[in-house]
Amino acid sequence: MQIIETERLILRSMNMGDINNLLGIFSDPEAMRFYPSTKGETETIEWIQKQFDRYHEDGHGFWVCTLKETGEFAGQCGLLKQEVDGKNEIEIGYLFLRRLWGRGLATEAAKSCRDYGFSHFGYKRLVSLIDPANTPSIRVAERVGMKFEKQTFKWDKTISVYSIETL
Repeated sequence: MQIIETERLILRSMNMGDINNLLGIFSDPEAMRFYPSTKGETETIEWIQKQFDRYHEDGHGFWVCTLKETGEFAGQCGLLKQEVDGKNEIEIGYLFLRRLWGRGLATEAAKSCRDYGFSHFGYKRLVSLIDPANTPSIRVAERVGMKFEKQTFKWDKTISVYSIETL
């Protein structure tokens, strides 16, 4: 099901037909450099199932991003419930195929998720949780209007919290 349309992207719900597309990201060590490890097929199926659970419980999760012009898979972006320092937050998360990096697609998708989170869900605050060494993701967060707020410890490492309040 289509959720959001931008100038160049369609964001839609994931389905089990996305396994191979997601493996294009999850099996790439460079794309997964700031994550604990790459993922195989079994972990990818579990990932998709987790998004189904998020859709059901929260009304959102990671959505598949496809190029509007061709329908080609580009990555994933969405709104994710996260616990940060004992508080529930809504994160804008994004992860794209490495061959499409540097084209502004993550920024375009993240901005659309920001706007959707504020307008559709009525959230007053959104965050992005980013490894401090992940400069490209930091730039995306800043282009979305987020500012560095603090560092915290999550996923067994130091994470930078970037945030934005309702526009």
